[in-house]
Amino acid sequence: MRRAVLLGLAFCLLILTTNCQSAPTVTETVPDTAPETLTDNVPNQLTVAMSLTTPEGEGASIGSIRLEDSEYGLLITPELTGVPLGIHGFHVHMTPACGAAEKEGKIVPGLAAGGHFDPDQVGQHEGPYSAGHLGDLPPLFAEADGQVSVPVLAPRLTVSDVVDRALIVHAGADNFADQPMPLGGGGARFACGVIPLA
Repeated sequence: MRRAVLLGLAFCLLILTTNCQSAPTVTETVPDTAPETLTDNVPNQLTVAMSLTTPEGEGASIGSIRLEDSEYGLLITPELTGVPLGIHGFHVHMTPACGAAEKEGKIVPGLAAGGHFDPDQVGQHEGPYSAGHLGDLPPLFAEADGQVSVPVLAPRLTVSDVVDRALIVHAGADNFADQPMPLGGGGARFACGVIPLA
C-alpha cells in the first residue's frame, strides 16, 4: 500500500513539473498605423452617374460628372445632356440616395439626398469660397443645346471628403445666400447622382 501511495505521488509530481514548464511566449503584433476608415483607399478620381429626379425615384440618365483631386481643390468636370439653358445651383448633399421623399404631405423628387453637406454644422449657405456649407459648389452652366461641360473647382474639398454622398443639380440658379430665398433659390432638385465609395 505504501508503495502504491509513493508511486501515485511520484506520478502527480511528474505531471505538475511537466505542466509548470515555461509556456511559449505569445507576442501580439501591434499595427503601426491607425485602423482603416471609410475614406482610406479612396482613389483621387471618381465618376458619378447622374439621373433626372422624379416622384417615382431616379429617372433617365443625363450623363456623368468626374471628380478629381488637384493641387487647387476638387476639380469637377460635368458631361451632361438635356439640361435646360442657364445657370444651375449645384451642391454635395449629405445622404447617398437620389429617391423621392415626402415633405409637408407632398412627394419631392431627390429629397432622399438630404440637406447640403455641412459636416461642421455651420448652417450657412455662402458658396464654395466662403466658410459656409462645405457642400456648396460653383454653379453649372447649360448651353442652349442642353450640354453641360465646363469644369468647376471646389477649393475646400477633396474626393475623399465627398464619397458616399450625393450630387444635386438644381433647376434654378444659386445666389449663394439665404435671401431672398433659402439655400440660394436653386429650387427643385433637377438631377442627382450618388458619389460611390470607389
